[in-house]
Formats: sequence, C-alpha cells, structure tokens
Amino acid sequence: MNRIRLLAVLAALTLLAAACGDGDTGDTTATTTAPETTAAGGLADLGGRAVTVAVENAYTPFNYYDDAGNAVGWDYDAVGEICARVNCVPEFKEVGWDGMILAVSQSQFDMAADGITITDERKEVVDFSDGYIDLEIRLMTLVDESRFTTLDEFKNGAFVVGTQVATTNYDKAVEEYGADRIIAFDQFPLAVQALIAGDVDAVIIDDTAGVGYVGESADQTKLLEGSLQSDQLGFIFPKGSDLLAPFNAAIAAMKADGRLQEINDQWFS
Repeated sequence: MNRIRLLAVLAALTLLAAACGDGDTGDTTATTTAPETTAAGGLADLGGRAVTVAVENAYTPFNYYDDAGNAVGWDYDAVGEICARVNCVPEFKEVGWDGMILAVSQSQFDMAADGITITDERKEVVDFSDGYIDLEIRLMTLVDESRFTTLDEFKNGAFVVGTQVATTNYDKAVEEYGADRIIAFDQFPLAVQALIAGDVDAVIIDDTAGVGYVGESADQTKLLEGSLQSDQLGFIFPKGSDLLAPFNAAIAAMKADGRLQEINDQWFS
C-alpha cells in the first residue's frame, strides 16, 4: 500500500471512529437525560402542552363575552395563571352546559371550568380538582321587590323561580319549592332576563355568579339575604387524568401566595 493510499485509509478510519463515537454519545445522552419535570416553585412542568378547557361563555363572571365581544372571566384568568405556573397552554372551547360534564367524562375535552359545584354524584363520572372557592346558593330578586323579603316568605308563597337546567341550583329549587314552581332555562342569563321581564319572581343561583349578574344590573336586581345551601366549586377532568395533580398543586400555590384571592377579588367583588 503506497503512502497516499495508507493516509487515505487512516483518515477514513479516523472519521468512522469519530462518527461512531458521536453516535454512541448522542444515544447515551438521549436515554439517560430525563426531560425537565419541574417548573418554578417545584410545580410540574407540562412542557407547553395544550389543554382543552370547556366553558359556556354564558356564565358571568366565570366566562362570558364582554361588550367588545371578547371572551373573559374568572375561568380565563385562573386557568391562565395555573397554566403559566405548570407550563401548559389553555385552549378554551365553547360548550353547552347540559352536555359539558358528559363530554369531559368521555375525554372530549381535557377539563371543564364553568363554576362547577363539587357533588358526590358528579364524582362518579369525573375527577374534581380541589375546591377553589366556597359559595352559597341564594335567591336573586328585583331590586324593588316588596311581595316577599325573606327566603321563608318566598317559599311559603305561590311564587315562581327561574334557574338553569341540570345544575345543583335546579336540584335545590326542586327540593325547596317543588318542580311545578320552577321555570328552567338553558343558560343563566336567560333566567335573569326572565326575572327582569317579570316572567319569574326570583332566580335561584350561586352567589358567586349572582354577584356578577347583579353587578351588571344593580339598578334592577339584588340578592336576597340568606343562604339555601353551601357548596364548593372545582374544575373537572376525565377519570384518572394526569392533569389533576399538577392543577391541584398550582391551586395550592395560588392560595398560599395570595394570587387566587386577587383573582377572586377582581371578579367576585
């Protein structure tokens, strides 16, 4: 083998060895280096994962369209804050309330955020996050209502109550007043409009949402003193969702550092 050919062969072998060495190093790195799993504050890092979030966009102040046509509300701010902490991207999807829980249970969406009351019955088909706010079920009336001034006076009269179908408010209305005194609507704004129009005498509603509606029509509506029932709200996920633990940890962190209270104060004051 002449010198030129020998040098060429040695060069080729050197390149081959380098290539093999680089490949081995790359494979080892890929199999032994775990992806980043924690975000700031020790929270889970979801790696920029998209999370589909079912909302009505018709439940003030949780989710609704403002005067400019923008979808806004507590849900948008709270879920946005959670995703900022655990590195996910919320994708809000408008869904009717009557099929929302079923759709989440069937994994059509990653979660739902719609002021959903935590109940044992619902826990049978979906997983709930930790509760993020306490609420009271109350009656909304016209601001100048004089036929009744207390919950008992309303219950003992022949008054008609409006509410939304398939809600804990509807269930409470049946329990308190009987089905024949209820007019049910697909969305709470329709029930509030019926109250203002005089088609119902009161609306049974969560006080968190009630504050929002009264805020928009303070010259027409008010919340009657007293509570019919105390509940908690939570986000829902398909059974066994891997999002549950990261979201619960983020909620706990937001409670601890005061951010959750800031969002509550903004939307429920």
